[in-house]
Amino acid sequence: MAADLTIPTDLWEEDSEAVITTWLVSDGAVVTEGQLVAEIMVEKVQHEIAAPAAGTIAIEKAAESVVAKGGKIGTIA
Repeated sequence: MAADLTIPTDLWEEDSEAVITTWLVSDGAVVTEGQLVAEIMVEKVQHEIAAPAAGTIAIEKAAESVVAKGGKIGTIA
């Protein structure tokens, strides 16, 4: 079963959008649950995104993409 990789809605308080600054894994990489897979920046504050499940990651939003809270950035199958 696939798990969506989304931007958590509780990382920051404002309704500001974030930018994916870097992916720490490559598209198609095998990841473990809790592994850090991406970093995002909101108003000069860096946040880390962890894998919600183990499996193979499919990246849907490239680095430097603008994303909103709750936005889907990939899938883990």
